[in-house]
Amino acid sequence: MKVVLFCGGLGMRLRDYSETIPKPMVELGHRPILWHIMKYYAHFGHKDFLLCLGHGGELIKKYFVDYDECVTNDFIMANGGRDIDLLNTDIADWRITFADTGPRANIGQRLRAVRKYLEGEEMFLANYADGVSDLDFADYESRFLASGKTAACIAVTAPESSHVIAFGRGGRVTSIKPLGECEIWINAGFFIFRKEIFEYIREGEDLVEQPFQRLVEKNLLMAHKHKGFWMAMDTFKDKLVLDGMVAQNKVPWQVWRAKPKA
Repeated sequence: MKVVLFCGGLGMRLRDYSETIPKPMVELGHRPILWHIMKYYAHFGHKDFLLCLGHGGELIKKYFVDYDECVTNDFIMANGGRDIDLLNTDIADWRITFADTGPRANIGQRLRAVRKYLEGEEMFLANYADGVSDLDFADYESRFLASGKTAACIAVTAPESSHVIAFGRGGRVTSIKPLGECEIWINAGFFIFRKEIFEYIREGEDLVEQPFQRLVEKNLLMAHKHKGFWMAMDTFKDKLVLDGMVAQNKVPWQVWRAKPKA
């Protein structure tokens, strides 16, 4: 299945990090977070990508046009560097479509803009370009196929950075708990769509609000609870956390590095 990745946002909450680099190109280790997401999908056999570009799209194009396999792969160099023999590759079997979907379009409109590139696809995948996870995608996909639904996303518990306060009479506080302990589930992307999704998105609408509400009313939306690792790089603080994980080689989203089960 094709994988649509929404790469066109302005990334305003990461502006403290850089005003010139689009969020999908912010690096974790030696590669941008976009590469980590694509590598994740490729691990599960989904290697046909459709990038919805907007802000900074030219930098994303240039990155892949000039892609250097030697950065993250073993190789043999001979003849003073004139001969390079790669021992393995990252993207040799990937197919990437680069589509300009406008500098300020919302996600629903970016998806509508690339509909022509999805002709003939009964189903396709889609995701934000700033979140990583150790989700077992094969299991999630099989559950969706069995559900008969039109759309699916994964749900994760809300981050614990805030606390939820419950009140009683007279403003008395009855409890205060970290958000993550309150069983509040949020949309975390990793969408799977049947082609009928386009029947639910109208001109100007974003993806999750009105279209998903229509799907809910017809019982056509599935949410898969994921209790493993998931993290979005929304802010500079999030980047620092992910950088720390990379520095410690604790990278649960890099499922392609996991040892095969015996």
